[in-house]
Amino acid sequence: MYKDTDCGEPRESMVGSQITVAGWVHRRRDHGNLIFIDLRDRSGLLQVVFNPEHGEKAHDLAQSLRSEWVVQLTGKVVARLSGAENPDLPTGGVELSVTDLVILNRSITPPFEISDDVEVDANTRLKYRFMDLRRPRMQELLKLRHKVTHTMWNYLTEQGFTQVETPILIKSTPEGARDYVVPSRVHPGDFYALPQSPQQLKQLLMVSGVERYFQIARCFRDEDLRADRQPEHTQLDFEMSFVHQDDVMEVVEDLYTLIATETVPETTVSGPFPRLTYAESMERFGTDKPDIRFGLELTTITDTAASSEARVFQAVASSGGSIRGFVAPECGNYGRRQTDDLTEYAKSSGAQGLVFIAIDESAPSIDALEDEHVKSPLKKFLSLDVIKKIATEMGAEPGDLMLIVAGTEKLVNTVLSNLRSEMARRLDLVDSKELAFVWVYDFPLFEWDEELKKYEPAHHVFSSPKAEHMDFLDTDPGKVIGTLWDLVCNGSEMGSGSIRIHDKDLQTKLFNIIGYTEDQISERFGQLLTAFTYGAPPHGGMGLGLDRLVAILAGEDAIREVIAFPKTQSAFDPLFEAPSRIEQQQLDELHIRVVMPKT
Repeated sequence: MYKDTDCGEPRESMVGSQITVAGWVHRRRDHGNLIFIDLRDRSGLLQVVFNPEHGEKAHDLAQSLRSEWVVQLTGKVVARLSGAENPDLPTGGVELSVTDLVILNRSITPPFEISDDVEVDANTRLKYRFMDLRRPRMQELLKLRHKVTHTMWNYLTEQGFTQVETPILIKSTPEGARDYVVPSRVHPGDFYALPQSPQQLKQLLMVSGVERYFQIARCFRDEDLRADRQPEHTQLDFEMSFVHQDDVMEVVEDLYTLIATETVPETTVSGPFPRLTYAESMERFGTDKPDIRFGLELTTITDTAASSEARVFQAVASSGGSIRGFVAPECGNYGRRQTDDLTEYAKSSGAQGLVFIAIDESAPSIDALEDEHVKSPLKKFLSLDVIKKIATEMGAEPGDLMLIVAGTEKLVNTVLSNLRSEMARRLDLVDSKELAFVWVYDFPLFEWDEELKKYEPAHHVFSSPKAEHMDFLDTDPGKVIGTLWDLVCNGSEMGSGSIRIHDKDLQTKLFNIIGYTEDQISERFGQLLTAFTYGAPPHGGMGLGLDRLVAILAGEDAIREVIAFPKTQSAFDPLFEAPSRIEQQQLDELHIRVVMPKT
C-alpha cells in the first residue's frame, strides 16, 4: 500500500506516531519558511506542514506542488499550535510534519475548484464528472447509496429472498415507453431490447418456484425526458409468491424504515405508513403523490360557488367542471403583489386564473363577517352569505386566505396540488428531516385515452383486477379497480406494486381490452402466457426507484446528484459525448443503413 493511514484518521491520540498518507493536494499555502497543504482522500482532509528543518528535500519539492497533484507523504503526527486548531475538521487538532514527499502524479489546472462551496455549471460538472466526484459531498452521496443497497441486500436475504440477475438483452415488448434496441450481428435484421423493467422475467421466476426474488435492477426507457428523469435508472425489484397486498406492503414498510434509521439517523419516520385510496388522495390533495407533511387539504365547493352570481363559477359547474380550493392560514393580509404572484403561479400550472378570498383578522368570526372584512376580485359577485358558506365549508378562520380554482377536474387538481406545495414552501410548513411515507392504493386498472379512443393500463397490464370488479371487465372497464398501489414519500412516487395476474385467460382478456391483437399478444407475451399454463402461483411485488430514494434521504432535489455518471435532461452524456455516430464498418456488419431526418 502507498499509505498506512487515511487522511481523515489522525487524532490527538496519535501525536508522535510516524505515518504515511497519500492523496490529492487540496490547497497549498506558502508561509515563507513553512509550506502548508491540505491533503485530501476519501476519508477527509489532513493539514500537512513542510519544515526545512525536518525534511529539507521534501520542503524544496513541496514548493512545486499544485492543486490535485497526487502525492505520498511520510512524517510525524504533531499537535497544532494553541489557537491554530480547526474545530470544523475531525483532524483539526493535529497536523503531519513531513519528512519525505513522493509525487505520484501531476494534474493540469482543474476546470473548477474541488469544493462543495463552489457553484459550477451542470454541464461542466458532468463533462468532468471524474473531478466532480472528488468533492466531499459527492463522496458522501456515493457512500450513502452504497449503505442503502447494502441494507436492502442484508434485509431481504434475512427474509428469505434470493437475488437473481435477469438478462439485459431481451425481446422488445413496448409497454408504455419506447425500448432501447440493440442490433444483432449474428442474426442480421433482428434486434434485442434493453428492459424497461424485469416485469415478465420476475413473474417467470415465480412460475419457476423461486417464491422470493429480488434484484437491484437496471432499467432503460427511451422516452421523452421529463424533469428529473434519466434514460437509465436503478430500482429495487422484488417479487413474492402466495401473497396478498398487505404482505408485500409489510415487507416494504419494514425495509424502508430500517433503511432510513440506519443510513440517515437524523430523519424521522413514522409507522405504520398511512394508507389512502386513490379516490381519497385525489379528493384531499389533488394528486396520487401527496405530501402529507403538512395540511392545506383541498375542499370541493362547486355547488356553493355556482349558487353565486359569479358567471365563471356558473359556467364551470354547468359544464360538469369542478370548483375547489384550500385555505392558506394567516395569509389574509396578503397584498396585491403577493396575490398577483400566486395567480401567475397558478397560470403556470395551466389555470385560467386564481380566485382568492381574504378574510381580515379583525373579523369577530366567520358568522359575523361584514363587507369590510372581505377582499376578493369577485367580491361584487359573491354575497356575504355565499362567502360565509364557502369559508365554513373550507374551514377558514379570520385572517386566512382562501385560494380557489375552477375548471375541469383534472386541471383543478393539477393546479391546486402544485399550488399547495408552493404555499407550503412559502409558509415554511415542511420539515426537511421528516420522511412521510404513505400508501396510495385502489387505483383504476384502466384509463381512457381520449386521443386514441381506447383504454390504456393505468400502471401496467399485468396487475390483477379486484375480485369484486371482474364483471366490469366485460361491461365497463373504466370502473375496474386493480389490486395495485404506489408508495409515496414527501410528494414523490417511490415505486409501484401490484398483485399480478397468474391466469392465462384473464391476462389475455386484459390484453384484448387495451387493443392488442392476438398476433401482438403471442409475439410479445407468448412466453409468459405459456408459463401460466404450467401451474403459476398467485404472486405480487414491486419496483421501487433506488435513485429517488437515495436523493430523498440525502435531501437532494435532482436524482443525478446520487448517480455516479448520469446524463443530461436530453439524454446526452457530456463525459463520453454519447450517443455518437459509429463507424461505417460497424454499420455494415450489422446490415444497418442510417437515414437522417430531413431538416
